[in-house]
Amino acid sequence: MWERFSFYGMQAILAFYLYYSVTKGGLGLPEAAAVSIVGAYGGLVYLSAVLGAWVADRLLGSERTLFYGAVLIMFGHIALAVLPGLIGVGVGLICVALGSGTLKATTSSVLGEMYALGDNRRDAGFSIYYMGVNLGALVGPLLTGWLWGERGFHWGFGAAAIGMACGLIQYALLRRRTIGNVGKAPTNPLPANQRSRYLGIAVAAVLVIAGAAKFGLLPAARLSNIVTALTLITAVALFAVILSSKNITADERSRVISFIPMFLASATFWSLFQQQFTVIALYADKRLNRTILGWEMSPAWVNSINPVFIIIFAGVFAAMWTAMGSRQPSTPLKFASGTFLMGAAFLLFIPYANGGANSTPLLWIVLILFLFTMAELCLSPVGQSLATKLAPKAFHTQMIALFFLSVALGSSMAGTLAGFYNPNNEVPYFLFLGIASIVVAAVMAVLNRWIVKMMRGLR
Repeated sequence: MWERFSFYGMQAILAFYLYYSVTKGGLGLPEAAAVSIVGAYGGLVYLSAVLGAWVADRLLGSERTLFYGAVLIMFGHIALAVLPGLIGVGVGLICVALGSGTLKATTSSVLGEMYALGDNRRDAGFSIYYMGVNLGALVGPLLTGWLWGERGFHWGFGAAAIGMACGLIQYALLRRRTIGNVGKAPTNPLPANQRSRYLGIAVAAVLVIAGAAKFGLLPAARLSNIVTALTLITAVALFAVILSSKNITADERSRVISFIPMFLASATFWSLFQQQFTVIALYADKRLNRTILGWEMSPAWVNSINPVFIIIFAGVFAAMWTAMGSRQPSTPLKFASGTFLMGAAFLLFIPYANGGANSTPLLWIVLILFLFTMAELCLSPVGQSLATKLAPKAFHTQMIALFFLSVALGSSMAGTLAGFYNPNNEVPYFLFLGIASIVVAAVMAVLNRWIVKMMRGLR
């Protein structure tokens, strides 16, 4: 909860901080560069889940990796709050991205280890976990958005740092009682004689990135494209490593293959959903009528609408999956439902397309974000649960990282796609993305039987 408080609290005001003029407390970047940075940052968060998963599986175990990732997040928010200009953005976003990605993969891994493989409560457990996550996602934007309006952007970033510190204190005090011995040891320990080689690879990667930044090879307007390409390469490589490993059985290999079409559907879903922080942030700032009884709501508060619905309906979905038991829809059909609803949500932008300032009623964006929520509950907690079910024993946390790679791909694509958004001609943008998502849903429905067969007894 506290990690999501800090994460969404910061992200709710990030785009505005980047493109608002210096006189309004921002950095004055072009809007295209701002949404590209936000998309690249979102992709980097989930791309770094691969690194965190590797550290968990090979070095520290998922539980200790989770804790150190949370510490890194806190330092990132402190950097955003106290360091000036683009220096603070660079240091802060890299720390938060690496820490959040690490924490995302390891929390799911620890939670998944608490349930037996065939336990029908697993999806419900992840839905309840998801509800706790969204309590933080609800309160974070409300507080940081208010502080931004009252005291400025850096006060909002400071609140995110304090929230993460609260989470760390709470977790440190309760971890032995609540977690026990789950995730304490690495599942596939790295031999000591190989550690220097991997350390050298890490140092070389840092030097390459630093050199690319110094010589202008990482322009802000192209960052989301770069992260998208890196994510695709990483996903293909990780699938190849797992599928070619001698440490997995035939059934485990089949289950990993079954995950490929669901990976693509998940990436499609997130490329639309994560536009809450790119296109929809711009839309909320410039097109949405945010006046309520003469009072104007902060555009950052739009990011709290989705968590409200999550809190209301996550328990409903958890109860529904539990009550249905073995009669509940298969995971591929849940993924198809999620991508279909996201497509429908984007089509709902069309009736108010090409309008002027304050042209879209607040209740209309509430309806659209309600569909976002229904789609999310069909796919996101189910996807995390699926990754723990399909994971080979030797690649438990790294399989979860593969799911987060689909989120990384979608998040960075949200920044790339935002570059095609034209506020003066919105219909083609929303129409194309809406129909594309619905087509992906139809393909998933057609492939349902084959995917279930490849899952070898799991649904």
